[in-house]
Parts: sequence; structure tokens; C-alpha cells
Amino acid sequence: MKTSMEGWGSGLAGVIIFSGSLPATRVAVADFSPLFLTSARAVIAALLGAALLLALRQPRPSRDTLLSLAIVALGVVVGFPLLTALALQYITSAHSIVFVGLLPLATAIFGVLRGGERPKPLFWLFSGIGSATVVGFALNSGGEVSLVGDLLMVAAIVACGLGYAEGAKLSRTLGGWQVISWALILSLPLMAIIALVSLPETFAGIDGGAWAGLAYVSVFSMLIGFVFWYRGLALGGIAAVGQLQLLQPFFGLLLAAVLLHERVSPLMLATTLAIVLCVAGARKFAR
Repeated sequence: MKTSMEGWGSGLAGVIIFSGSLPATRVAVADFSPLFLTSARAVIAALLGAALLLALRQPRPSRDTLLSLAIVALGVVVGFPLLTALALQYITSAHSIVFVGLLPLATAIFGVLRGGERPKPLFWLFSGIGSATVVGFALNSGGEVSLVGDLLMVAAIVACGLGYAEGAKLSRTLGGWQVISWALILSLPLMAIIALVSLPETFAGIDGGAWAGLAYVSVFSMLIGFVFWYRGLALGGIAAVGQLQLLQPFFGLLLAAVLLHERVSPLMLATTLAIVLCVAGARKFAR
């Protein structure tokens, strides 16, 4: 029970950190190309991860883990960041909430396929209701609609769900922060080349907000968030803890209310309560 609660606490910390990822990406792609943003954030996070591994004298992963690390890198280092950056050129970050609401379900499915988990039937019921609630809220909130943007976000969710589940499975033996650090290092040569090729012709005129967005997605979204997230998935279960992602859009809206003084509607409060109940139900029947 203690391990499970630690997993949920760690997973919740990861979700709070991730809640700022899409808005930060939206701000950053106003001045940086999606390709440069994706590669630059990976390079920065890889250098930080390598410094941690060296400082704490972590052993190299065995050869039989390289395939799993490559899947993690493909899903969360390259796939999700690039696809969302491309999508956010066509849709708003608010509209992307529709797809974030489907991420827990995608993570749970890959947790079954890749992690060997077997949630009870009622888990899928609560998970489905939770996902539908988030999607319904997002659609009711409005936002720009683009077929290209929507398809890119669907692909991003599939890639991210796979990367989350594979990383969580590997974290059980390798450790959470070690998994994302080694995955970043594995992708570093390719990402460094892409960053150099897609380097802006000039940095003059790039808004401070774009730099802040790049800094956030590089340090927090790409590294620190995964330290908590993979630990949470490994301790509490991929399918169960993955349901906490249903709260991610609402943490973002809460931050907007506190920091930007945006209005929190009664619908948001009611929807958040419904999501909490779905997460609680999914947790109960996850194993």
C-alpha cells in the first residue's frame, strides 16, 4: 500500500509538471520551427541527463535494454514533442485538451500490450468515462478545429502512450530518471544534427516568451517531469497511475486562473469533480 501511494504521489507531481508543456510549446513555436524546438529541447535535456548520470556514477544499461530505450526515445523524445509542435501550428493549446484526455486510455492499452498488466473490466469503464468527460469538456470549451492538427495530435497520443508504457516497464529495473536520461542520450547524436540543420538564421527578434517556452519544455517537460512520472508508473502501475493524466488539462486551467487571473467556470469545477471520481474508480479496479 505504501509503495502504491508513493507511486500515485510521484505520478501526480509528474502530471503537474507536464500540465505546462502544451502551452509552453504553443508559445515557443511562435518563433522557433517545430523541428528546431523538438531537437533543441532533446539536446538540452540530454546534456543535463548525462551530467546527472556521470555525477551519480550510474552504470551503463545492458544491451538487452537498448530496444526498449529506443522505443522510449521514439515515443517521448522525438514523436510526441515533434508531432505536438507541428499540431500546435494548426490548433490552439486549448483544443489539444481533447487529445490529452485520450492519453490515459492509450497508456493503459500499451500497459497491457507492453507491460503485461491486466486491469479489471470495471477499470476500462471508469477510464472510458473519464476520457469521454475530458473530451466533452474540451469540445464544449471551443477552440480552433483543423483536420491536419487533429490527426497530428492523434499520432502524438499514440506515440506518447507507447513511450510512457515502455519507459515504466523499464523503470522497474533501471530506475525512472535513468530511463529518460539514457533515452535522451541515445537520441542525442541525431537530435544534435537536426538542431544544427534547423538552427534559425538569426536569433534576433525572438521573443522572450519563446525562450522561456524552450527552457520549460527542455528542463521540466523533457527531464524533471519524467523523473517523477516514470517512478510513479513503475511503483503504482502503468494503467492505474496513468489515469492521473485526466487531471492534466485542469491543472493547466487552474494555473491560468491563479497566474493569469482567468475565470474558472462552474462547468470546470463540476467536470474536475467527475474526473476525480473516475480516477478513484479506475485506481480501485486497476489490479
